[in-house]
Amino acid sequence: MKNALPPLGWLRTFEAAARHLSFTGAARDLNMTQSAVSQQIKSLESHLGRPLFHRRPRALVLTESGITYLPVVREAFHTLVRGTRAITGTQQNVVRVQSNITFAVNWLAPRLPRFYAQHPEVRLSLSTELWEPREMAEGADIEIRYSLRPSDTVRTEILRGDHYYPVCAPGYPVTLDTLADHPLYDCSNLLANWASWAEDQDLPWPDPPITYSTTYLVSLSVAMTGGGMCLVHDAIALRLLKTGQLIAPFAHRARMPEAYYLLLSPQADNSPHITAFADWIRAEMALDPGGGPDWPTTG
Repeated sequence: MKNALPPLGWLRTFEAAARHLSFTGAARDLNMTQSAVSQQIKSLESHLGRPLFHRRPRALVLTESGITYLPVVREAFHTLVRGTRAITGTQQNVVRVQSNITFAVNWLAPRLPRFYAQHPEVRLSLSTELWEPREMAEGADIEIRYSLRPSDTVRTEILRGDHYYPVCAPGYPVTLDTLADHPLYDCSNLLANWASWAEDQDLPWPDPPITYSTTYLVSLSVAMTGGGMCLVHDAIALRLLKTGQLIAPFAHRARMPEAYYLLLSPQADNSPHITAFADWIRAEMALDPGGGPDWPTTG
């Protein structure tokens, strides 16, 4: 089947000729001969099966097809330019940051104005994943990872441990005695879970049904709407507790087996912008209540 798209070079030549309404002007822009421009335009018109220009003695005039096609071609080139810049990171001051989505939404995003106030010259490109990659995320300069222990193949440091505990909407009618009778929500595949929270305080646990999701955002949303109880830890819940969107009805808090880690790419030491963001994350974590980098990271 014949390819419906003409060669990119022909389209670039068409755009230049249409902009100048002159093959000579297009040739000058593209560092081509006038005859080469003319030949490419003829090839493009043959490919499309219709003329794009009226050839007048002293000028070119776009045909109706040319007038229709020109904005399409220009927008296609603009899209290519924007996409290429996004992929190649042509801005030298962009720091590519990877984290899980709940941390990005509940901890990082509310603090970004403070970062930009201190470092207006730096821009961040934020990427979120539900599941951590085996090694450091591809293309990331910095990763904030919530894990038992990250890979030893990259430069890693612990940022904070934390406590975990149940939360619910204000006024939600629950006691320790009735807890197992309520809808319970949690993030899947974590050691900081309902059973371990109960075991940590010798609370009898009848193994009630629990709804799991791949992100804390789901269980947090259910809890805030009064739909049940969910487990959280300080890094993702303190802002919601301070604003009164959630309450922690029970006093007991257990230490997380998991912790937050900072992973740095090999180029981190050669970039003042990556260093600036890493230093800012460390400082913000040190100011944040509830955790600390000196906590144990297992059991």
